[in-house]
This record gives sequence, C-alpha cells and structure tokens, in this order.
Amino acid sequence: MSILVVDDSRSILAFVKHFLQLAGYQDIFTASSGEEALAFLRTNAKTIDLILMDVMMPGMSGPETCQVIKKDPSIPDIPVMIMTADTSESRLEESYQAGAVDYILKPIRKIELLARVNSAITLKQEMDKVKAHERELLELKHELELANRELSRLVTLDGLTGIPNRRAFDEILKKEWQRSYRESTCLGLLMVDIDCFKQYNDTYGHQAGDDTLKNVANDLNQSLHRPADFVARYGGEEFALIIPKTNIKSTKFVGECVRRNIEDLKIPHTESSVHNVITVSVGAAAIFPRECGSTSWNELIKKADQALYEAKKTGRNRVVVSKK
Repeated sequence: MSILVVDDSRSILAFVKHFLQLAGYQDIFTASSGEEALAFLRTNAKTIDLILMDVMMPGMSGPETCQVIKKDPSIPDIPVMIMTADTSESRLEESYQAGAVDYILKPIRKIELLARVNSAITLKQEMDKVKAHERELLELKHELELANRELSRLVTLDGLTGIPNRRAFDEILKKEWQRSYRESTCLGLLMVDIDCFKQYNDTYGHQAGDDTLKNVANDLNQSLHRPADFVARYGGEEFALIIPKTNIKSTKFVGECVRRNIEDLKIPHTESSVHNVITVSVGAAAIFPRECGSTSWNELIKKADQALYEAKKTGRNRVVVSKK
C-alpha cells in the first residue's frame, strides 16, 4: 500500500515514515507543503492509497489542500487523514468539511498512528471492492440494455427479407393512427400481394421464391421516400405500406409506383396467368381517424384488404382503391 505524508516538519515526516515502514508499508512518499503534495498527486495520484496531512502548514493549510484534492478531477478519491494538535470542534469541523475522513492527534504516538492507518487502509480496500463491484454491475447493466435493444430490433424484423415484420406493422399502425387522430390528418395504407406466387414456387423452387421475396421487399423499401413511410412483410407473399399524412389520391399514386417498379424488376414468371414477369396486386385505402375513433385502425386494414381482393378478382397487376 502507498501512503503520502504531508508535513512541514522534517522530524515528523521522518518519524511517521520510519514507523510506517517498520509496520510493513514500504511505499511511503513525503511532501513538505500543500503545494508540493498537489504537484505530486497530479502525476502520481493513482499509486496513492492514503494521505496523512498536517493541519497547519506555510502557504496552503491542510484543510485547504484537502479541499483542492477533493475537487480536482485529475485526482481520484483518496482518503485524507489530518494530523493535528488542535482538536477543537471548529478545527475538526473545518477538516471534515474539507473532505478528511479521520484525524491523528499530535504529538503522534506509534500505536495510534498504526491503528488509525490500518483502519483507514482497510476501509479503502473495502470501498475499492464495492466500487469495482458497482462498475461491474453498471457494465453488465449496459451490456444487458444493448442486448435487449438488439433483441427488440430482431423480434420486429422479418428473418427472410430483413424488413419489419407483422408485429412491427401492428405497432406502427397503431402509433400512426393515434398520431393522425391527434393531428386530424389522413392515414394511407397499401396492401401488396405478389401475383401467382404459388405457381412461381412450384416452377422455380422455394429458394428462387425466397430470393424474389427479398427483391420485392427491397424494392418496396426503396419506393418510400419520406421518413415516416413504413413497409413491412405482412405474411407470406403479402406486404403492407403505411403512408401517413396523405389522401387517397396520393396513396393510389404511391401504389401505382410500387406496382410499376415491381414489374420493372423483370423477374421471369412464365407460369403466371397475368404476365411473363413477377407482378403485384395492390389495395389502397386512406382514412381520417377522427371520423372513426382513436382505436379503429383495423378499419383501415379492412378497407385495404377489400381493395386488394378486388384487385386480384378483376385481373391482378393493378391498383384498386377502397370504396368509401
């Protein structure tokens, strides 16, 4: 253990250092003033476990030095023990308020010196253990928070396409519906279904089907240009796009862009009854939540689903707007 002894008396420095070394404390450093102690600590503080400091010294007093030590961010928390012949209430109060943890009465007696130093060192060791444990707990807490954050992200992503899944869609739709309700704005929704996808899988195999789902998901994601717009895999070969603060005309326009972009991918589909490439059918709906109620978001899904059904029923590869 390393101890710094600060006193303007050479004889006291020698006395304290001698008996501490006899007791087994080998790393004993000395300073003859508060200023010298501060200069030493600012470069060697991490090696010091305890400071013994005289109260009355030329220049900075012991309490003044102690106060600077406690406020200096470059100096770690080191227990300071005051050495004093003045045990008046005012002197001790001044020392404790400055940050001292204990005092040794002058003239210094060997037995008291070693007992108080041993007690202070033992207390510091225990406190260091507590602080180390607290740091470990904080690190574990931080790691757990990161893990939970990553887990939350993963459980809302579709494992195949990498875009948000149905669970994420449900959460976002509720939030956007309630926001639109508060702000009295219109909320748009597109339901997108890949045409004749079963025949595609039967013809080209499930690996090709998975690749097509990924390509379509990526293209849908790139079709959205506003930060609040949202796309998710709704299930199977069906996708959903939430378009806040829009009307039915704009929702249909986005739907047409989506339909055209998928067709322009030119993914071959020779067994399709619609086209010789992959196409999609789109159902579009837009509602003012204020007209339906703050918890009626399922009404928007219902209308978009009905429109998608009509799009598939009337020939596919088209956008159909929901009826009012």
